[in-house]
Amino acid sequence: MGSGKTHWGRRLSKKLQIPFFDLDETIVEQEQRSINDIFNTEGEEKFRLIEKEVLTIITESHDTFIMATGGGTPCFYKNIDYMNASGITVWINPVREILFERLANGREHRPLLKTLDDEGLKNYINKKLGDRMMYYGQAKIVVDEELVTPELLIEKLNLKNTPIP
Repeated sequence: MGSGKTHWGRRLSKKLQIPFFDLDETIVEQEQRSINDIFNTEGEEKFRLIEKEVLTIITESHDTFIMATGGGTPCFYKNIDYMNASGITVWINPVREILFERLANGREHRPLLKTLDDEGLKNYINKKLGDRMMYYGQAKIVVDEELVTPELLIEKLNLKNTPIP
């Protein structure tokens, strides 16, 4: 959350002129309800099953695409293994201070964060990163967010010889 996955995914998709999918947005479209509604009415486990299903559908129905997943996606049902086997995974890894600043400025739009004070938000960020680091660290490519550009992503993805419009 707040790392820039959707922002950079959309920019890279536009640069390469290939489809972009935001996994959470696709789930909302398919389910015709918000992620928060799914969590609140059916629980996280049901959401993670839907997430896995939609991840698989997109992956199996497109040869080439860019996808921004939710921050928890790699951490459930061996999704990180599936994603690594299906394509090139990238972990956009911002410093915690940048995450805090972004999430603090937009917390009123994020139900999981809106009740947290600054200290609670810092603790939330540290806990989530601590819990997820073992999964994120399995990404094929790690990019420090403050260095990201579409050109850097193209270089890291080894697409330098790919014609770019």
